[in-house]
Amino acid sequence: MRKYTPKNDVQKKSYFNDRFYVAPETPKKNVSEDEIYAKDVELLSQSVELLNSYIEIDELVVFINAEDNIKALTILRDELEYESCMEISAIDYISTRGGFEIFYEMLSFTKRKRIRVKTFIRQKQPLESVYSVFKMANWAEREMYDMYGVKIVNHPNMKRIIMPDDWYDYPLRKTYPLTGDEAASWYEIDKIFGKEYRDVVGPEVRDCANVDRYDTERFSRLGHEVPYGTDITDGKEPEHTPLAYQEEGGVPILKKLHEDKSVTLKEKR
Repeated sequence: MRKYTPKNDVQKKSYFNDRFYVAPETPKKNVSEDEIYAKDVELLSQSVELLNSYIEIDELVVFINAEDNIKALTILRDELEYESCMEISAIDYISTRGGFEIFYEMLSFTKRKRIRVKTFIRQKQPLESVYSVFKMANWAEREMYDMYGVKIVNHPNMKRIIMPDDWYDYPLRKTYPLTGDEAASWYEIDKIFGKEYRDVVGPEVRDCANVDRYDTERFSRLGHEVPYGTDITDGKEPEHTPLAYQEEGGVPILKKLHEDKSVTLKEKR
């Protein structure tokens, strides 16, 4: 019997890993090196517990407790002049830490500064919506739920925003296959035709690298072009088209490729 190996991450991985390799990290600076950020941290820490803070790539990063997200963002907006929330999303750390890292990307037009507010929640831990502070959280939090399964409470319309309401699982989790699972392969067939047509139509091809020359738009292969609308029901294709990498009236300083005069090198010079 083959040895069992955990499959909690089914996405493609590198076939080779150097066990002595240490992934580089961007340098982190002390908050005191920037006068504006130092003052922001001091004022914010008076009302909210800061678990950590540093400057990374000229941006202030602060870690807070999940239950303080509304309070922290309100202070940043009303007292510290961070008027805009640019992005809200999550990072999947389920396999390593058992939950998600949530971040709020803030921007101050007045001070020309950015701050990233981070927090961590367990996999099924609910997170309070910040829609009452920033209206942009409406769609951002719905997307976070749709893609990661993060449970947002007190949101005005918490439902999927990209995937269908009855879609199975959450596509941006690391456990979700890159080309979708079995449910994804049959979703449209079942919805449009019904399950009884599975054997007739076949599963959906979800390989993003797959190119079918004979699909609706007639994808072409250089030298074997199949123009749109060409009748290929008899299995015949147009005659070989001479290779040409430049159209008529192209760049004057570049020579045209003549297939009959080209040579394929067997080895590098």
